[in-house]
Amino acid sequence: MELYQLRSFAVVAEVRHLTRAAEKLHISQPALSAQIKALEDELEVPLFERTSSGMVLTAAGQRLLAEAE
Repeated sequence: MELYQLRSFAVVAEVRHLTRAAEKLHISQPALSAQIKALEDELEVPLFERTSSGMVLTAAGQRLLAEAE
């Protein structure tokens, strides 16, 4: 787990939208999506539930956010 992944994760959790988070982080949406996917793969848990209205933290995501902050 890298610090940039945690930072990206926290921004997605804050804005609840992948494209808006990518804009805030000044990276492309596919790059941000890959960072989140890599973090989920490393931790072996889904951190977000993807919905039509945005990204919602799972229980595991909520625990990670608390630790990251």
